[in-house]
Amino acid sequence: MEPEIHSAPVSTDKASTFRDRIATVDASGKRKWIFAQQPKGKWYSARTYISWFFFTLFFSLPFIYVHGRPLFLFDVTKARFILFGKVFWPQDFFIFGLAMIAFIVFIVLFTAAFGRLFCGWVCPQTIFMEMFFRKIEYFIEGSAAEQRLLAKAPWTGRKIFKKAGKHALFFLFSFIIANTFLAYIIGVKALGKIITEPVTEHIGGLFSILIFSGIFYAVYAFFREQACTVVCPYGRLQGVLLDRNSMIVAYDHKRGEPRSKFTKKELQHKGDCIDCMQCVKVCPTGIDIRNGTQMECVGCTACIDACDAVMEKINKPLGLIRYASENGIESREPLKYTGRMKLYSGLLAILLIILCFLLYTRKDVDATIIRTPGMLYQQRGTDSISNLYNIKVANKTIEKVPLQLKLEGIPGRIEIIGEQPAITVKEEGQGAGTFFVVLPANSIHSRKLPINIGLYNGDERIDEIRTNFLGPVAD
Repeated sequence: MEPEIHSAPVSTDKASTFRDRIATVDASGKRKWIFAQQPKGKWYSARTYISWFFFTLFFSLPFIYVHGRPLFLFDVTKARFILFGKVFWPQDFFIFGLAMIAFIVFIVLFTAAFGRLFCGWVCPQTIFMEMFFRKIEYFIEGSAAEQRLLAKAPWTGRKIFKKAGKHALFFLFSFIIANTFLAYIIGVKALGKIITEPVTEHIGGLFSILIFSGIFYAVYAFFREQACTVVCPYGRLQGVLLDRNSMIVAYDHKRGEPRSKFTKKELQHKGDCIDCMQCVKVCPTGIDIRNGTQMECVGCTACIDACDAVMEKINKPLGLIRYASENGIESREPLKYTGRMKLYSGLLAILLIILCFLLYTRKDVDATIIRTPGMLYQQRGTDSISNLYNIKVANKTIEKVPLQLKLEGIPGRIEIIGEQPAITVKEEGQGAGTFFVVLPANSIHSRKLPINIGLYNGDERIDEIRTNFLGPVAD
């Protein structure tokens, strides 16, 4: 038997118990299944349109190619990442590190200003759960009341048919999502080979698809809102990121209290809240928003739509539950751009400028040259000195690069060890080589002589690297 949906407290003793545990777990630690009523209203419609846009992006991006490359690819197996058609290798890790710092600052700033707006509107977990799988559940099992009755009903042919149909569709769409998710990691072409070629040639790929499918199915069929209230660290962090000026989905207790049941007779000293419980019934995490800011609230606005519909029916002003700040509720103050938010904004702007500069100046061919460790200079006859160097090259383009090395601004020559006059680096690959730098003895005037080595692709100089040349002690 499924437990009843969480309801609002009705006494002072009970009013504090909602903070002792999450709304989906009772006092004994047992899971309380949420039968959320389907919302209706302008906010829900807006979220629906945004979800369509998100689904279009999610299912189409892996198939978009730019100059022969996927637009997005996160190939962790080869440590290769493609963002907007640009390839990033481990050598670009510092850029990712800076991007992660900027992202963390953005989260802090965004949450301080707008609360969990991200969670309710664009978080993939919320969008897939509420705008996709929950709608499938409504279509097959009916409204929240019908779902509750079905859960309590004995196992008849009708119940088996509905439950089996729902879970079959849940797994089918989880399988499709898993394939799409895997396409972001290995690419559409590699995924196509797993699907079309014999299974025995892609056992690892098959298991990956099945594992991802099982995870998505378990999350959306069983774990559901627990992913937001138990697992997601962002929900836990909001308690320290929010302040009294942050924008949240809030109940206006100044206007709503004291609560009373609706009657056509005018009541004195009563608030606008008629205790209809509609805000609780539509909440996907089972909380009572009238208790104040809570960790479980994902800011989905379902309670706003439900409350506005009731206020409209009883001819009361809309907005008893609305986007507001705690200070806005208490003192009717507008949302403020606080000093902390200004500081975060300035820091974020600086990080973004640095990040954009690094991305703009990022080289398509990245090379590292070091002297061979443990080796001194070599005497070449009576008039020349040589040093041995190693070079490692990362080619981030989609064409082969025959890399030629030339000394810049100093007499001498470079001798590449091997038969080729250049170091060929394959497309989107890495290469290495060993070479001698030979300088006339009369041009060496110090123990360590700075030299510049130009990297050329044909007649085009693509980079210049500075290193040191070790010579004999000057007289």
